[in-house]
Amino acid sequence: MFRFAEPAYLYLLLIIPVLVLLYIHSVYSRRKDIKRFGDPELLAGLMPEVSQYRPSVKFGLLLTALTLLIFVIARPQFGAKYETVKRSGVEVIIALDISNSMLAEDVAPNRLERAKRVISRMVDDLENDKVAMIVFAGDAFTQLPITSDFISAKMFLSSIDPSLIARQGTDIRAAIELAQRSFTPQEGVGRSIVIITDGESHEGGAVEAAQKAAADDIQVNVLGIGSPDGAPIPDGRNNYRKDREGNIVITRLNEEMCQEISRAGNGIYVRVDNSNTAQRAIRSEIDKLAKADVETKVFTQYNEQFQAIAWMVLAFLILEILLLNKKNPLFKNIKLFSK
Repeated sequence: MFRFAEPAYLYLLLIIPVLVLLYIHSVYSRRKDIKRFGDPELLAGLMPEVSQYRPSVKFGLLLTALTLLIFVIARPQFGAKYETVKRSGVEVIIALDISNSMLAEDVAPNRLERAKRVISRMVDDLENDKVAMIVFAGDAFTQLPITSDFISAKMFLSSIDPSLIARQGTDIRAAIELAQRSFTPQEGVGRSIVIITDGESHEGGAVEAAQKAAADDIQVNVLGIGSPDGAPIPDGRNNYRKDREGNIVITRLNEEMCQEISRAGNGIYVRVDNSNTAQRAIRSEIDKLAKADVETKVFTQYNEQFQAIAWMVLAFLILEILLLNKKNPLFKNIKLFSK
């Protein structure tokens, strides 16, 4: 596999055609000036030592060296490939509530953004584990299948917003059931579901789903986000969402529901605050789970390959310096070099 580590520098290649056009213009202007002094063939006879084509060859060498130099600073890399490695860890599936109520601003900047920051820190702590991400509202779907590619996990995390699911609501049951089906079939590995929600389960059945997960040795932890006092939900038009009677809708953190789900799932409930308490508490629970050797396909490190191109740049520059504008007397009788 091939890539450039700094591809932005490749835009410098746009100066190459500009330099070519400037050189062509300079050659045309020089020939035009020579014609003003006299017959070009006669003047060439008066300067037998001057080569007609070598300046163009020297320019070509410099242009090639410059092109290769741009490739060097863009850092070409080769050699990445998938390798199967064994890691001792657990499997964690994060289920994130992205219903409209998660836009409430009772935690800064809002519930959803705070939840995403917590997840980002959690992913940073998953060294040898596997992670998957599920998003849910009135329905649930897999945002990222279970993987050890934590970079991709954080990339997917940045793109999450409530528009991903058209059907509104908060179906925690659907999220737990989808998470159960998303674990690998490997035996002996600890499994944990981490639900991040404000606890407003509109569809019901969440506690029963957590009990079924616990029966399958799957731990269900809940992170509650928001305030029990509640907050209005921004509507995106500098106002707040209202019900059918025109009253502003207030969404509250349902800690009782969150605690009930976590108890049924043999896990813990923690309210997210401005510290790392929730993240550390969940990490502590996950560390109690049984770890197993998990085979994972990962990319090997890319190898820098700019050295070979740098040597080529040096060779072209040396050749350009050694190539004089005058004809080489050693080859004056050979037509190939006579010009």
